[in-house]
Amino acid sequence: MFLFRNHIKYYLSLLTIVTFITSCDQKTPLEIALESESKYIVPVMQDPEGYELQIIYTQINKSKNGKVNFTDFEFNVNDSVYFYPASAVKFPVALIALEKLKELQEKGIDVDRKTNFKKERDTLYTSIEKEIIKIFAVSDNQAYNRLFEFLGQDYINQKLRSKNIEGRISHRVSAYHSHNLKTQPIFFKENIEDSTLIYQQAAIENSPQPKLSLKKLLKGKGYIYNDTLIMEPKDFSEKNYLPIKSLHEMMKRIQFPDMYSESQHFNITSNDYNFVLNAMSTLPHRAGYNKKEYYDSYGKFFMFGDTKKNIPEHIKIYNKVGYAYGYLTDCAYIKDTKNDIEFILSATIHVNKNKIYNDNNYEYDDIGIPFLAQLGREIYKLEKATKE
Repeated sequence: MFLFRNHIKYYLSLLTIVTFITSCDQKTPLEIALESESKYIVPVMQDPEGYELQIIYTQINKSKNGKVNFTDFEFNVNDSVYFYPASAVKFPVALIALEKLKELQEKGIDVDRKTNFKKERDTLYTSIEKEIIKIFAVSDNQAYNRLFEFLGQDYINQKLRSKNIEGRISHRVSAYHSHNLKTQPIFFKENIEDSTLIYQQAAIENSPQPKLSLKKLLKGKGYIYNDTLIMEPKDFSEKNYLPIKSLHEMMKRIQFPDMYSESQHFNITSNDYNFVLNAMSTLPHRAGYNKKEYYDSYGKFFMFGDTKKNIPEHIKIYNKVGYAYGYLTDCAYIKDTKNDIEFILSATIHVNKNKIYNDNNYEYDDIGIPFLAQLGREIYKLEKATKE
């Protein structure tokens, strides 16, 4: 009888081990990453809905002949649930600005990304190239607003629709006239010392933008407006909208254009294509910014966002982040040339414990950025394990 009981215990323990191994085998890499016992992951995963967490992770598999295959994993992704994309909208606007330049060139207008230009209310000339570098290096708001004036809402949204990219970009950022439907005139010059204009773009009258019809557009319990606390939910129905799937899809298309039909491409010159890829991975100090203030991870949340240490030379991060109203978003193609690792990761998280907006009291450094950094490290660790 004693022997029989020992046999039963042995088989039960064996069954438990087999069940555990089988259940582990059935878990996706993203699920394994999110089950990490890291102190940065656990608090968020205890309430992912409360943090409005959405994640997409793409494994990039290449055959011996170089053919690329994607394997996608998602967590809590829902395009109908609104989150504020903040500066992430600068990603498509930069690409669309290059598209418009190509269209002007095809009409015989002699402008390119290096041509000097200014909008009416600017006093100094700049260039599309300089503004795009600012957008990716330090997420400069005025750089985005200049490109927004060059394009206008109607043109931006028509381009998104033509590529079947879900989203609606309706306003400038950090500007008193953010929702103005009329753009400013744009002036292009070959030589800023010369009064001769190469091209002048008149002000554009854009169509009124309808309010969004999505879930969770009313957020929190209050917000500050003109130094006054208004105790009612903040309405995001007139804000920019760019879901995580759209950001992730754009990253795939710009990094692996051969995987997509021509109609899904961003129609830019090969020279501009190489430029924008380089701009996306350029660290702030390489773009001329002070390294103490604009450290390597200033605009790169995944893997390195919670440290001010240098990012290793062999790791390139092509990305665009957004952060405002307690929302943190990153969309990145990460490539480690030393260890032959590459993957695409996009995520958004909301950290606003007191549910008040515009009070600058958000848990960016305590919860949001550490979570995104650790998420990137967990995915990287899993990718590296497959190479060993």
